[in-house]
Formats: sequence, structure tokens, C-alpha cells
Amino acid sequence: MTGRVVLMDRLGEREVAALLVDGRIEEIAIDSETSELVPGAICRVVANRPVKGQGGIFVRLPGGESGFLRQISGIAPGQRLIVQVSGPAEEGKAVPVTTRLLFKSRYVIFTPGAPGVNISRQIRDEETREALEALAGEGMAGADPTLGLILRSSCSEAESGDIADDLRNMRDLAEAVLADLNGEPELLLDAPGAHDLAWRDWVDPAPEEVRDEAGCFDDEGVSDQLDELLLPRVGLPGGGHMQIEPTRALIAIDINTGPDTSPAAALKVNIAAARELPRQLRLRGLGGQIVIDFAPMPKRDRNILEQVIRAAFKSGGESTLSGWTGLGLYELTRRRDRLALSRLWT
Repeated sequence: MTGRVVLMDRLGEREVAALLVDGRIEEIAIDSETSELVPGAICRVVANRPVKGQGGIFVRLPGGESGFLRQISGIAPGQRLIVQVSGPAEEGKAVPVTTRLLFKSRYVIFTPGAPGVNISRQIRDEETREALEALAGEGMAGADPTLGLILRSSCSEAESGDIADDLRNMRDLAEAVLADLNGEPELLLDAPGAHDLAWRDWVDPAPEEVRDEAGCFDDEGVSDQLDELLLPRVGLPGGGHMQIEPTRALIAIDINTGPDTSPAAALKVNIAAARELPRQLRLRGLGGQIVIDFAPMPKRDRNILEQVIRAAFKSGGESTLSGWTGLGLYELTRRRDRLALSRLWT
């Protein structure tokens, strides 16, 4: 199968969705089978005492769970806050939350505390940008000046009426949630389900096909691809492979050349691994500290490999590339933005 295809299926009672490009999974969304708070959920919380040595404060979440907010200044114990879950909770640790909220829909994103109107840089046509600026001005009339707005790239091909309706509905929702400060900890806005997320984020550009019949995951080989993503070994061109092994402290990755013994074997397999790694981490739901043991190669080739790494991770999520260690390992960090696939695909 060629082109972009969106699949929406079910795993028991849970929604699952996948974006395929030329038959290969590029995005996956699977609903959790528990009632845990997942990234994207917005809650009213109560602040506890700050933990100065950790640079943040614990907050009380709905259901008695504990969250951790990396912010102390301006927050008093007992204060009510509106926060958004920013990542999955590790076992035995508090749920990471942030006060930098994002209200995201098909066409717009509202950003409380980050004022201004911004239009996606992917929209380059000046007439379209001018029309969107005018539409945004009308839709934001009378809004709180601290409420920001981003018009997404999907606006480029959308009808102005659809954008205006979406903007109005999301503004009403954002303002209602932000005003709901009184009371005990409560879930105010749940994260989108797998099917809603697929419709929101994966239909720009328009896919060649959208399938939502039962069993479409198995029909298109998605289930088999997901099973492979649970394995540590990832095959690479030329017979090389990499091993991706999560530990509690970090993600360890080892690159091997395989049977290729040519002089350029190491550089070739390292480049292939660097290009594939962002996709593997994204689909597996892995993040945090990542340490890569690339196949041994001359130091003069590091500059070439670093250029590939920077290009690969430029759009691979929020990542910080730290570079080479004294032992010749490569370090980077990637924000955890979803639950691990190993917890969802069972």
C-alpha cells in the first residue's frame, strides 16, 4: 500500500489508531486500559509544600494521586492551579505536570499565558495568511489578553467557516476550564482518545484512505509491526542492527554492523540507525536520557554522523543533543510525551 493511510480499530474495548506511510507505521495511538491520567489531560490541583532541593512542588491530583510541577515561584501551599499532564508517570514516581497549557483542536491551539496570534510557518501564501489573520482577529475579539492563539497548518485548505467554528468552540472551552479554579482536585478535560487524536492530527495532509472497520489493523499488518516494536532488535540496511533496551535510569542503544566488513560499514550503519532512531523512540513511547553506542568508526566521521543526527531529531519531538562522551558514546535526552508501547500493546 502506498501513500498515507489512517486506520482506526479497536483492541477489546479500547480505541487504537495508526498512520501508515507506504505501508509502514509512522504514528500510533492506543487508549490506556486503566483510568490513569495520561499526557494531555487538564486538571485542577491543589499545591502542597515546595521541595526546594528538587526545584519544584508536589501537587495533589484527582483520585489522590501525586503530581510534580517544576515551578516554585509564586505558588503557595493550598493554592488551586490548573495544570496539564506533560508526560507519563514512571512507576513509583509522581505524575509530571505543567502550568503551560495547550488547548489543541483540528485547526487551532490556544496557549494561555503566551499571548499573541501566530500562523503556522508552513502556510506561506500571503493572501491565505492575511485572511487567517483577519479571521483570528474577529475570533479573539474581547478575549483575555493573556490568551494566545496558533492557527495550525491544516487551516491552509480548510473553509473559513469551519475554522471560525473551531476557533469559537475551543476558545469557549479554554475560557471555561481556566475559570474553573474553585474546588477539590478534578479532571477538567481528558486527553483525546485514539480516534479523536487521529482525526485531529493525522489528516493534514489529507490521507489517501481512512479505514475504520473492525480488523483493519490485522488486514494491513499493523499488529505484526507493533509486535516487532516490542522487540529490542531493529534490523538495518546491509545486515546491521541496533538494540534498544530501556532501563529504569536511561535508554541504552547499541549499533552493530553485522556481516558487512567494508571500510565504510560502520559509518553506513550508524547513519541508517540515526535516521531510524527518532521513529523507533516515538512509536515505542520512549524518552528521558538516551545513550547510544554507535558502531566503532574513525573520529573524523563524527561530524558527518552528527549532521545526520541533528537532521533526524529536528522534527522528532522535543530533544536535546548533548554530544559525545569521553568513552565515545553519544548522549541525548527526549521528552516523554506518551505512555510506553509495552504498557499498551499487550
